[in-house]
Amino acid sequence: MSKLNTTSLPGVRPHGRGAALNTRQRFSELQVSYDEGEEPPRVVTKLFRDHSSSVISRHNSPDLPFGASLNPYRGCEHGCAYCYARPTHEWLGFSAGVDFESRIMVKEDAPALLRAELANERYAPESLSLSGVTDPYQPLEKKLRITRGCLEVLAECRHPVVLITKNHLITRDIDPLAELARFQATAAYISITSLDSSLARKLEPRASSPEMRLQAIRELSAGGVPVGVSVAPIIPGLNDSEIPAIIEAAKAAGAQFAGYTVVRLPFSVKEIFALWLEEHFPGMKEKVLGRIEETQGRTLSHKEFGRRLKGEGVWAGQVEQLFKVSLKRAGLLHRRPQVSAAHFRRPQTGGQMELAL
Repeated sequence: MSKLNTTSLPGVRPHGRGAALNTRQRFSELQVSYDEGEEPPRVVTKLFRDHSSSVISRHNSPDLPFGASLNPYRGCEHGCAYCYARPTHEWLGFSAGVDFESRIMVKEDAPALLRAELANERYAPESLSLSGVTDPYQPLEKKLRITRGCLEVLAECRHPVVLITKNHLITRDIDPLAELARFQATAAYISITSLDSSLARKLEPRASSPEMRLQAIRELSAGGVPVGVSVAPIIPGLNDSEIPAIIEAAKAAGAQFAGYTVVRLPFSVKEIFALWLEEHFPGMKEKVLGRIEETQGRTLSHKEFGRRLKGEGVWAGQVEQLFKVSLKRAGLLHRRPQVSAAHFRRPQTGGQMELAL
């Protein structure tokens, strides 16, 4: 297994954070440091205005089942130690470590920008993922309500959107989601990594507890919103044995479909996760990282599309079979739900809506 530089910051892990260090930024010679008196364990969340001129991002990755995403935030307070999105913060001049969890870029104008984009006569509706990078229902959303504002625009326009979150806060927005569901224009995934609250709290320190995520499935289902479970990521030796129990619990709560991915550790995430293992499961560190390397083609994040999310090798094959058997036993579907743009109507600047054909 390749050697990792896992030298942590002085002192203890910042309270409520998943990362124990700020990794070096790949795209800048200047490195962010803490303000005086704010070094661990006293890191507080700070917000920065994101002045993006558009909120819909597009990609052509064959790994992902969607081509467009809506991201109200950059960075995520949930602080998941394994999060593949952490290196995206380095493009902004921040670190993928504690900065990713505590320096959050906020798109305050996202609902207005979304409305303007949907009103453009050249815009063709397609299924959006909300969101494709960081969680749209991270704790800040409770106060800022930016995701809520975007959903209200989408519901008004009957625009298709699929959501994924690990926060019970999504249930606050059942009303616009139920309106979208009337036109087969929405579905939601609730991400459940473990049913063990102790493990979940260590892995995802500011996300909802496993029981509250199951409760979110119950409430969404009762509200008429198509909902499923994302068992992701599956980490060797930590939560792979929980696959059947997670799927069974999700089914009992009202889930209709399910998906999964295996863990991958791109760029500086490998250092962050290695330190996390040293702190919480020191005796398992080498075994877990070694198994991830086997799964990711002798690296910690496969470079080839089509392999990084499901993995390869013996363990990945065992996970796939266990998932399929568990899915069949529970009677869940293993596919992304179909959403439709058939009823899309464009917003008009005069306050009237374009009639749906």
